[in-house]
Amino acid sequence: MKDNFYITTPIYYPSAKPHMGHAYSSIVADFFARLKRIQGHKVFFLTGTDEHGQKIQRAAEKSNKDPLKFCDEISKTFRNLSSLLNLSNDDFIRTTEKRHASAVTNLWNILEKKEEIYLSKYSGWYSVSDEAFYNEDEIEDLDGKKISKSSGSPVEWVEEESYFFKLSKWQEPLLKFYSENPKFILPKSRKNEVISFVKSGLKDLSVSRKSFSWGIKVPSNKDHVIYVWLDALTNYLSALNYPKETERLYKDFWPANIHIIGKDILRFHAVYWPAFLLAAGIKPPQRVYGHGWILSGDEKMSKSKGNILDPIEIIDIYGLDALRYYLLKEVSFGNDGNISKEKLESCINSDLANNYGNLCQRVILFCEKNLALKVPEKYSFTKEDLKILNDFNENIKNIEKQINDQNINYYVEYVVNQLFKANKYFNDQAPWTKKDDILRLNTIVFVSLELIRKISILLYPIIPNTSLKVLNIFSMMEKDIKFDTISNNEYLKDKKEIIKLGILFEKIKR
Repeated sequence: MKDNFYITTPIYYPSAKPHMGHAYSSIVADFFARLKRIQGHKVFFLTGTDEHGQKIQRAAEKSNKDPLKFCDEISKTFRNLSSLLNLSNDDFIRTTEKRHASAVTNLWNILEKKEEIYLSKYSGWYSVSDEAFYNEDEIEDLDGKKISKSSGSPVEWVEEESYFFKLSKWQEPLLKFYSENPKFILPKSRKNEVISFVKSGLKDLSVSRKSFSWGIKVPSNKDHVIYVWLDALTNYLSALNYPKETERLYKDFWPANIHIIGKDILRFHAVYWPAFLLAAGIKPPQRVYGHGWILSGDEKMSKSKGNILDPIEIIDIYGLDALRYYLLKEVSFGNDGNISKEKLESCINSDLANNYGNLCQRVILFCEKNLALKVPEKYSFTKEDLKILNDFNENIKNIEKQINDQNINYYVEYVVNQLFKANKYFNDQAPWTKKDDILRLNTIVFVSLELIRKISILLYPIIPNTSLKVLNIFSMMEKDIKFDTISNNEYLKDKKEIIKLGILFEKIKR
């Protein structure tokens, strides 16, 4: 029995419409969720929206709307995005739900009972846009305004009564935790960044606000609302019905296997979150992966910069699977990635239309003309046939190992190489010259069909719609997709015939 697997996206702050960064985090998480499912794992995949805080309250007031009604409308945009991106998420959590408030209140009560929280006064720099506090050395002057060095967002001086979490107390326990769990933070560059930050000295963290009201009230003091990050991070627990820790959902899936996040919220997930959990006596997640930004030109996309690339527009023009493939292949996972129309079109033409689409079209058309779409019953593998077929079996363990370290680029590169080899095999074997040798012709067709099946299974987590369309020609449904069958060289021997296939990807005329 395979282990259970719990994966999450960040919960998105819905004060503006979705952009490519949101789409990227979601597509990456969906890739891992789909892959783990076909590997036989029981998967729980979570996404959602973070709907509390000053930024939301101000946006609702500007729209002359009640904050909850405002959130109902904008949250729907992100729920619709999940559907548009063909995400396979098992749940969509909203921080305005009662189940979430119950989890946050319970966690607060534990921390307060353990004397990890105390009442004092906060004075310092705060960014409403980032929902983050900044130290003096983390801000700078720009055109007479104070901004955050890391995000470029404006900061304002705040002085108010606040509850504090004893973060300073957890500096050494956190460093010990990182040492004992060397792969808790990936990629390695992000881990080094976090350790450096923690070693520089942690200060107690303000975890409540009095200056606005839109949030979950502090149970023991209704004048305060719980600071948005203690509220927001708890979504990963509330979706599992925490504090009902004896129920199956929580027992099956906590601690989470991995939180997929953007690097800009790494500190909250890799410092504050494990500190809250350790202080409450709850196991931290197994891994936090901070990926890079999707850039527009050389800059991070943001509403304030007006450089947001709309994933919905790109999907309307090029199709969903083209976007999914492009982001997973062309962005070096963990680093920043630049998206451009030229690169996307080149990717569609060379990889999807030429390599994958063309392979499927040529083999199936040949099978139709020469074998009436029948799967060959008699075949005899040569050493050359077995070499290309066995490549999958020989690499299956390494693929699994690379994926367990979130090496998406290794996985995609392996698939691209197999596509190249499959096309070369069909060309070199030239079955159209073997009409006087029916056994050899049959074998080439059988091997080529098996290669298409194996490659389509590997492509399923990347381009689920298109790969499933191809697997349907073998009368395979989604439930039939099993990762370990790529090691079977004669899966199709029990299939009698295949179904015709239309064009998978139209070439982009440039």
